[in-house]
Amino acid sequence: MPQKKRKHTLGRRELIDFPGLALHKVEAKVDTGAYTSAIHCADVHLQTDATGEPVLHVRLLDPSHPATDGRLLIFHRFDQRDIRSSNGEVQLRYIIRTVVRLYGRGYEVEFSLANRSDLRYPVLLGRSLLRQGRFVVDVARRNLSYKAECRAAARAQAATAGPDKPVVP
Repeated sequence: MPQKKRKHTLGRRELIDFPGLALHKVEAKVDTGAYTSAIHCADVHLQTDATGEPVLHVRLLDPSHPATDGRLLIFHRFDQRDIRSSNGEVQLRYIIRTVVRLYGRGYEVEFSLANRSDLRYPVLLGRSLLRQGRFVVDVARRNLSYKAECRAAARAQAATAGPDKPVVP
């Protein structure tokens, strides 16, 4: 009989990393009502490169956000799609694919680029990620993935520390 894969639990809010974008500890809202994940962008514009191909230039998060250095990111692979917001409005948004790190594992996820400046959380994690990672959501909890990674790092450090080496908390 095949063994079932273990499901991880996410809280209603999670601190996540985007290793390919060099963004760490970004606060995200887990939204089971949204299909596509979204990330806030402060500046989006399309240009063409030397070969005439379109290139997307983006500044993710607000310049004041602690996880960003405000640098311009360039995407050669992107898409555009109609996305229906929670208020029912349909917007044509750019879509990028990037890796999100949860529970020590990377998941390649599509993110729509949206102006979320009026919202509390710069990132929204939708059902497509939840399905891909086989995650369940406990709305009474927070930062479960981040806390699990911290515990794993502390265990690894304790395992490598000898009797004469102190463990740094």
